[in-house]
Amino acid sequence: MNSFASPQEAASGSPVHFIPLGGLGEVGMNCFCLEQDGQILIVDCGITFPSDDIGVEILHPRFDYLEKNAEKIVGVFITHGHEDHIGALPYLLELLDRELQIFAPAHAATLLKGRFEQRGLSSEQICVVKTHEAYRVGPFEVTPLPVSHSIIDATALVITTTQGVIVHTGDFDLDGVQPAGIPINRSDFQTWGER
Repeated sequence: MNSFASPQEAASGSPVHFIPLGGLGEVGMNCFCLEQDGQILIVDCGITFPSDDIGVEILHPRFDYLEKNAEKIVGVFITHGHEDHIGALPYLLELLDRELQIFAPAHAATLLKGRFEQRGLSSEQICVVKTHEAYRVGPFEVTPLPVSHSIIDATALVITTTQGVIVHTGDFDLDGVQPAGIPINRSDFQTWGER
């Protein structure tokens, strides 16, 4: 999309649904979906570790919604390479028993490729993204923006829909010193905010 919907156009477009699958109100298991026009974009797919001995080593988001709507999934966008954002993706792919187009920053893509190889999954489905470039995923256009975090190649996502723009900040901090990456560029967010 090269232009944004006017209020009249947005009102006539199909609705965008936000479906949290994990990470809402908790630390870990970050995963949500956006659905529009019968197509689903997944953002992050992470794990968490149990805080007490419940007999399992990891916990991942509930995937029953995705399993029920597997044919609607158009892709997965990853914000960065921490386990609470990528660790459950191999489990999801095994459950769905299909390849998905996966978009990830370079560091996260490298981590995912290693995990995929360990589990016998194809890493051909992983696309390394560049910041400030727009990627079409079904009815969505996603533009990663660089953010500061405790890991390299962390991104926020600007997701353009027919209803307007959604800015998902991902994990970020505003510290002046960034040993793991570059300082956040606040003007990126100001520019998108003004649009």
